[in-house]
Amino acid sequence: MSRVVVIGLGNPDRGDDGVGPAVARSLAARLPPAIRVVVRRGDMLSLLTDWADADTVICIDAAAPAGSPGRRHRLDLSTDVLAPEPAPASSHGFGLAEAIALARTLGVAPSRIVVHAIEGVCFEPGAPMTPAVLAAAVAAADLIAAELA
Repeated sequence: MSRVVVIGLGNPDRGDDGVGPAVARSLAARLPPAIRVVVRRGDMLSLLTDWADADTVICIDAAAPAGSPGRRHRLDLSTDVLAPEPAPASSHGFGLAEAIALARTLGVAPSRIVVHAIEGVCFEPGAPMTPAVLAAAVAAADLIAAELA
């Protein structure tokens, strides 16, 4: 049986950066207990431990604005490329793309990694999530739940 881990990335205290944790919390109540759900606020190196022995990992994270707030991108890293974020736009320092590259180099990456990136617009400390990103979080949770059903 395939082991699946869902990881919500981001800081809920920084506006739209909280979209990953919001989706993960929603999914935790909807997914079977065999699927582990994790929330990570910033230490991307911890991902290597989080996904140890997993066959499939689904990561949800905020993305820098590139089109319109709330626009969702689904990347299957077996065919798609996750470009590193420029350092100033990332609140993580060592980002998701770098953690995945390191895991692959070390031979400890899961065989399947899917990233759901949701474009944000407001990453200010203390700000609430914007309505467009909040709506995208609901849609992303529904899509991921359906994929894992």
